[in-house]
Amino acid sequence: MKAAIVVFPGSNRENDAKAALTQAMGSEPVMVWHRDTTLPKVDLVLVPGGFSYGDYLRCGAIAANSPVLREVKARAEAGMAVIGVCNGFQIITEAGLLPGVLLRNANLKFVCRNVGLRVETSNSRFTSGYKKGQVLSIPVAHHDGNYFADARTLDELEAEDRIAFRYCGPEGRLDANYNPNGSTRHIAGILNKKRNVLGLMPHPENAIEPLHGSTDGKALFQSLVEAVS
Repeated sequence: MKAAIVVFPGSNRENDAKAALTQAMGSEPVMVWHRDTTLPKVDLVLVPGGFSYGDYLRCGAIAANSPVLREVKARAEAGMAVIGVCNGFQIITEAGLLPGVLLRNANLKFVCRNVGLRVETSNSRFTSGYKKGQVLSIPVAHHDGNYFADARTLDELEAEDRIAFRYCGPEGRLDANYNPNGSTRHIAGILNKKRNVLGLMPHPENAIEPLHGSTDGKALFQSLVEAVS
């Protein structure tokens, strides 16, 4: 598998993403600058976390209009895999690759800790390495991770099995006490209609080594390699 990581002014997780992909693929991904107008021939583009353009306007709104995102969007529409993590989720949602919006956390505070994450579907190239209902421990680090969409969109996501992850308690129970940002229906990650685009707020790239306190993010990257290879 060949992969690329898009880097913006203010990105801060691109090297973490690079380490996770290198470990899974056995080769390094290509780093692509936000002003580039073309992408190399790759199977996956990862849009990393951070604070692109200082999070001015809405988080991800400026980055969504950068030159390289036009190419990412075109490739995604042609079937290439795209994953947006944290600020990357905000960016690809602002770009129209996924429905809904990411609002300010319900408690109006930045949250940074490991959270429980329940796998809602294993039917995607991103989640095939997990079992449906499996509970993961993955870190979050965001101020604007409160996923919101209208009822019709939410019902469509449910009906089409496009909710990838939900925030949960240790035993997988959905409870407001374990929802770190107030996200609607406890949603932590979603898929597009073609199931080749994933956006999620938690950071799987920061859960791949025992020293991270969890290796639960490792299977996501391995799933991608196995799906594409």
